[in-house]
Amino acid sequence: MIRVLLADDQALVRGAFALLVSSASDMVVVGEAATGRAAVALARTERADVVVMDIRMPDLDGIAATALIAADEGLAGVRVLVLTTYDTDDNVLAALRAGASGFLIKDTKPALLLDAIRTVAAGEALLSPSATAAVIARVRAVPDPAPRPDLSVLTDRERDVLTLVARGMTNAEIAETLVVSPLTIKTHVSRVLAKLLARDRVQLVIAAYEAGLVTPSS
Repeated sequence: MIRVLLADDQALVRGAFALLVSSASDMVVVGEAATGRAAVALARTERADVVVMDIRMPDLDGIAATALIAADEGLAGVRVLVLTTYDTDDNVLAALRAGASGFLIKDTKPALLLDAIRTVAAGEALLSPSATAAVIARVRAVPDPAPRPDLSVLTDRERDVLTLVARGMTNAEIAETLVVSPLTIKTHVSRVLAKLLARDRVQLVIAAYEAGLVTPSS
């Protein structure tokens, strides 16, 4: 059972999401938060698997709350799915750098939102098409001042896997492309995550673009 925490400053929105999540047989709502600080506190006490996080909230916005959750070693298993009305490139990249595992806009279809929660809970990353475009545009237009990720620590096969991850492929699709088993790809992805000190696949996508391994045209 996936334990879901809902964080949004609008009670009606939280109520609608709660009804949707509760309608899924594999999910349960373990708490609702109207502020960023309440979301962080409830993530600690309710042991949520996924926090569905709005960005614009009082006292602490969703991006700052996400960063606190991602930095807390006691919450290492908690994933954040940002769900907001605003999908500007600044919001998307800031949320991902803060540690979010996914980014969707609020007009997402209900079934897709439930699938997104399942995807994030499983340790995968998920971005809406518009969010992916925003990340690519942002990386291309405004290079990050931090040093580029050092990909020399990766083997040739790990670089291949990283490239395909950055192109949005799932483990199964990568396995089919490289003609190996999905379990082998899962092992490669785990090693790439460890070597690049990345939290999840979203951060691998960012690292690949920042290192120049893939480009928007590819």
